Amino acid sequence: MANNVTLRDVIESDLSVFFEHQADPDANRMAAFPPRDKEAFDAHWAKVLATKTGLIQTIVWDGYVAGNIGSWEDSGERKVGYWIGKEYWGNGIASAALSQFLDYDPFRPLKAHVVKSNVASIRVLQKCGFIVTGETKFDEPDGHNGEELIMTLGDERC
Repeated sequence: MANNVTLRDVIESDLSVFFEHQADPDANRMAAFPPRDKEAFDAHWAKVLATKTGLIQTIVWDGYVAGNIGSWEDSGERKVGYWIGKEYWGNGIASAALSQFLDYDPFRPLKAHVVKSNVASIRVLQKCGFIVTGETKFDEPDGHNGEELIMTLGDERC
């Protein structure tokens, strides 16, 4: 099913879909990440799209905007992250998108932080060559807290 996955530059109309994806309560629980209200979401995406060190792509599956994927500099490390709309889960889209993105982003090593309970995302990262290189706890000001795995990709590929 995932062979219909493509990546492309983000366009303005994608943002309303991303907003809906990030507002899903099940996705928020899985990612241990709270939804942003519209104003905070718009400010965040304005910053994401303006950054010079970040790469961001829209994930398209079978003609539909299925999510987004990107990488950025943070505290001297290159990090990668993705968000797939709940209605697209279980189709191999995240694995296909990450595999393509790794060809698009030449920076290594890449680090991903994933909540320990997010087994599906851990599996996506492992399929693409990421290995567990550490653990951390997070305690956000909004009350979200938990434990994450730090996963790293060197020169390996999916």
